[in-house]
Amino acid sequence: MSDTSTADTELPSGKTAQKRRDPLALIVRFQSLIGLVVVVIGGIIFSPRRHGQILFIAPDNIANIVRAVSETGIIAIGMTFVIITAGIDLSVGALLGLASVVTATMMINGGVGLVPTILAVLLAGVVFGAVQGSISTRFRLEPFIVTLAGLQAARGLALVVSGNEYINISYGDGPGLAPPVFAILAERLFNNVVPVATIVFIAFAAIATVVLNTTRFGRYVFAVGGNERAARLSGVPVSAVKITVYAITGFAAALAGIVHAGQFNFGSANDGAGYELTAIAAVVIGGTSLFGGAGSMVGTVAGTIMLGALANVLQLNNITPALQLLATAAIIILAAVLQSLVRRREGLVR
Repeated sequence: MSDTSTADTELPSGKTAQKRRDPLALIVRFQSLIGLVVVVIGGIIFSPRRHGQILFIAPDNIANIVRAVSETGIIAIGMTFVIITAGIDLSVGALLGLASVVTATMMINGGVGLVPTILAVLLAGVVFGAVQGSISTRFRLEPFIVTLAGLQAARGLALVVSGNEYINISYGDGPGLAPPVFAILAERLFNNVVPVATIVFIAFAAIATVVLNTTRFGRYVFAVGGNERAARLSGVPVSAVKITVYAITGFAAALAGIVHAGQFNFGSANDGAGYELTAIAAVVIGGTSLFGGAGSMVGTVAGTIMLGALANVLQLNNITPALQLLATAAIIILAAVLQSLVRRREGLVR
């Protein structure tokens, strides 16, 4: 399976063939998988050892890595749709916080059942994302501006709903208690190895992969990002596609918020701060082009795990958080530079 799908139909045949032969383009296409392998090898080499065991590859540590990246990974899956269309969504971290607050409030303070709560929160995320997409499309505003305003709106709504306080989730039957089944999101299955949050992440990624790679909507997403004008002339409903990808991102952020509330047993308006940047980083490192028209869910998953593995091995070696941020920043810049170089060699930019 190729790591990055592209809108090859938008390129002249000669340039498409050149792209496939270009070693640099091949590296960019598989950069997330290459990076993941490099990080894993480096993690094994530099990992501390305890009683002769390499801590980095210990089952408990691997489970901790995939659990830690599950929420940002879910958001990154939604973000991939948006970035392939050459858009961006800065509101997802704040929307996660809002979703966690609403989830806790509905079950604890409102006495609403589990299924109605989940459906309501997911629907709210879809509506929030669709409204942002509609405003950006209808008034031809830059998504950066619209979703930056959406970030502020989501954070403000979360503060209003929560009263700027943590809403703790306790389990049981009766008023003020959440259904005990919701606590499964904090558990691990298969001999206490695989976190449930990770299963949600992988399942969502699998569904998104099928949608992006095998459906007409997926082809439309690539077409809009590759050449919006050509897509419009070809009969692609460009506005509807753009609104839909933001609705998907809103759904992903709401799903991540529900998982967050279940994992940590509370909702907070301040949760999710900075998650949007981590998600964007995972998407870019995964090979999805910031210029639109190319990307894959496989790459995004690999990029997400790579960032988590990198942070983990640095933590195991007691590297300060500041240096962890610098390392992540360097990787993001390298990925963006490689993308730019490939575009220049293909003659897409001057």
